[in-house]
Amino acid sequence: MDIITKYFPNLTELQMEQFATLKILYKDWNLKINVVSRKDIDEIYLRHVLHSLGIAKVMGFKPGAHVLDVGTGGGFPGIPLAILFPETQFHLVDSIGKKIKVVEEVVAGLGLTNVKTTNDRVENVPGHYDFIVSRAVAQMETFVRWVRNHIKKKSIHELKNGILYLKGGDLTEELAKFTTAQTFELTNYYEEDFFETKKVVYLPMKYKG
Repeated sequence: MDIITKYFPNLTELQMEQFATLKILYKDWNLKINVVSRKDIDEIYLRHVLHSLGIAKVMGFKPGAHVLDVGTGGGFPGIPLAILFPETQFHLVDSIGKKIKVVEEVVAGLGLTNVKTTNDRVENVPGHYDFIVSRAVAQMETFVRWVRNHIKKKSIHELKNGILYLKGGDLTEELAKFTTAQTFELTNYYEEDFFETKKVVYLPMKYKG
């Protein structure tokens, strides 16, 4: 937990409690349904929670905003972001039913009222969102194809509506055709070695009616 408060020192008591409970819930559920690798569960705050919250270093979501988490897996980055931004609405989508079951149980256990879940492919999910977040579920070109019809028309944040994507490694080739993409190195915000090659990619996207 200390690693979370190190970088997010202004958490409320409820948020502190929710982040503390998060590890207990994942440890318990991971014994039944393996959604986080065994070696990662002990480092869940570093490898999953803090990594997810890297998006918050780039974007502070406003109250009333709607965020879609595509391929959420066990609930990352959506659940940590939902704790941090309790007045923002999060929609967590994954095509694998057992993963969404864990997400639903963790959301209930944390008492989060700003999260809804869907077990389906994102192409089948209706609705428009201010931002779409994800953690490296596909190459950017494929991901854009999946989500391009889900962007809201009106922007209410400093950054225009679009994608906030957690990715690692050299992205030069992958992002070559996306000339408006911006890359934020997580080493600018975190000092741990784990984040050495990790980034948040921001890609503004236009509304498609």
